[in-house]
Amino acid sequence: MTQDDMKFTVAQAALKYVVKDTIIGVGTGSTANFFIDALAKMKDDIKGAVASSKATAQRLEGHGIKVFDLNEVASISVYIDGADESDEGLNLIKGGGGALTREKIVAAVSDQFICIADESKLVTVMGDFPLPVEVIPMASNYVKHQIKQKIGGTPKVRKNFITDNGNLILDIQNLKITNPKAMETALNSITGVVTNGLFANRGADVLLLGTPNGVKVVTT
Repeated sequence: MTQDDMKFTVAQAALKYVVKDTIIGVGTGSTANFFIDALAKMKDDIKGAVASSKATAQRLEGHGIKVFDLNEVASISVYIDGADESDEGLNLIKGGGGALTREKIVAAVSDQFICIADESKLVTVMGDFPLPVEVIPMASNYVKHQIKQKIGGTPKVRKNFITDNGNLILDIQNLKITNPKAMETALNSITGVVTNGLFANRGADVLLLGTPNGVKVVTT
């Protein structure tokens, strides 16, 4: 079974968490795309979706799924998205696709967060995947220096990339994230940081892992 096969399987499994007759949140990335394609089969069962990126909005609309601006909705029943890494406490690293800020906002609003991923994303200690940090462009050098002093690791500007919000991404390499909640808070306290890709203070409620033997359900 290929990685894409596992992503397809776990995306199908996520459909049972979709709450009918509500507005749901949908994430960004390759696994989320599999979910969007699967969601098209039951699009008439939901009122629509809030997208975490322009690319996700386009894919949803391409399937005829109504996309709402977050400011138009009172609540989101469930947010379904992938992750770049997860630990066993369902703390996540997200933002490989650069949509971390909007993903974090939609996750914060949602009643439940279902993370879908292939089994390679579950690790004992996060940090092998570079941690994305969205920064205001004029502050990028300052933020890099502050990260080196206060957090550690090696922050590098993501080349040829601008977020949907018009900002830059710093990817922090060479981290071992043993206290993700504290690191998330510390990074967000640096002036010039919009947010970072640690989803720990609001992590996933359920992690669905695609494996060669089917879907594994992980909860805290």
